Amino acid sequence: MSNGNSITRAIYPGSFDPVTRGHIDLVERASRLFDEVVVAVADSKSKKTLFTLEERVDLIQKTTEHVTDVSVVGFTGLLIDFARQMNTNIVIRGLRAVSDFEYEFQLSWMNRQLEPDIETLFFAPAENYAFVSASLVKEIAQFGGNVSKFVHPEVNKALMNKLSR
Repeated sequence: MSNGNSITRAIYPGSFDPVTRGHIDLVERASRLFDEVVVAVADSKSKKTLFTLEERVDLIQKTTEHVTDVSVVGFTGLLIDFARQMNTNIVIRGLRAVSDFEYEFQLSWMNRQLEPDIETLFFAPAENYAFVSASLVKEIAQFGGNVSKFVHPEVNKALMNKLSR
């Protein structure tokens, strides 16, 4: 999409409930490849989230403030419509394991059927984050386990506050 005069913008969508060090690693790596990375926080009605959309946006902003040219935006609806609004056709997704592969490919093919110009780029996680998922982090934290090595201190604090209620 870049022609020398325009910026290359990529969208990194997800529910980020909560944002993990694996997510942050992907944002950092993507920021080295694109002029701008938009972390698109999905307000999915089908997913029961621990954190509200506003809380998730806030936590990602706090944990990625050290990365230049990153913005965090909440969205509802179809990703392809949001991509059009953001004037990009590049979607970034992380693939942790073979179990992610089938679902993510199905999603990328569906997006391409709806919008042929959409390109999904898959990032393999850094090996020390390959096993980290937001759902596992939440589950461990709900049972009182220590998740501090998997999430930023701000996220750890927010998890502890949310779960102590």
